[in-house]
Amino acid sequence: MSATGQIPRSGGDSPFVEILRQDWADLAPSTPMSLDESDLIRLRGLGDHLDLDEVRDVYVPLSRLINLYVSNARSLHRATSGFLGERSASTPFVIGVAGSVAVGKSTVSRLLRELLRRWEDTPRVELVTTDGFLYPNAELERRGLMERKGFPESYDQRALLRFITKVKSGAAEARAPFYSHLSYDIVPDAEIVVNRPDVLIVEGLNVLQPPRAHSLAVSDMFDFSIYVDARSEDIARWYEQRFLSLQRGAFTNPRSYFRRFADLSTDEALEHARSIWSRINGPNLRENVMPTRSRAQLVLRKASDHTVRSVLLRKV
Repeated sequence: MSATGQIPRSGGDSPFVEILRQDWADLAPSTPMSLDESDLIRLRGLGDHLDLDEVRDVYVPLSRLINLYVSNARSLHRATSGFLGERSASTPFVIGVAGSVAVGKSTVSRLLRELLRRWEDTPRVELVTTDGFLYPNAELERRGLMERKGFPESYDQRALLRFITKVKSGAAEARAPFYSHLSYDIVPDAEIVVNRPDVLIVEGLNVLQPPRAHSLAVSDMFDFSIYVDARSEDIARWYEQRFLSLQRGAFTNPRSYFRRFADLSTDEALEHARSIWSRINGPNLRENVMPTRSRAQLVLRKASDHTVRSVLLRKV
């Protein structure tokens, strides 16, 4: 692994095998397709060009692979419980989904939640984003971190780890803070409650960060992990396009934190988007997010048009 988390090309010296999209689609030809266009409209993120062909080619086989991992984890639990002479319920299967701002990881996470819910043995699938574990804006201001929002130090890592550990321990209930993208802040007294799901998906920029010395990391709690990958220049362009779409949409809401951008000209809005990318999102991608790519068990590689062109799977 290089300092940037670069994954070697598939081969004898690589821990990954790279599978082109069509070859990947051929791996699970009999897996039923259970989504329609109305589902995609509901699940698709701003700027994503997800269509039913891609769901069929990429995400249906991925849901089948994860289903196999879940089944194998339960078999291992039963065998271990028998060995120890215990009878205990298996704990939730936890999936981490990482990647840059604007790369489409939220859409991937929502889509996987829907597909995994349709498997008979995993009807209860929950999704939590790490946005809820950002420090409130007032605390970020106090620490001088508003310009570092999204960097690892802007999260309450201990609270996030406590939450995941509680879920993974099999607790009946775990609570996470709620983050509003409209107010761009944590909502006081609002929570997301997770009640012992079959599968929990944890989505966020930095969920694959390695542990610090002599401590656990959130990634230590994952049973499977996915990194959504693309060229940095493509992600920067997608971010600019998304910013312009938001400027014409969500930013016009009087309660939006970004209301001040709504009346800018297109050129002015692009200038702001490029400034935010060059000061915050770009450096965070290079310094913190991209180096975690090779820690994933599966990498979805996107082409410049946002479609997945290949899948890298860690060898077993």
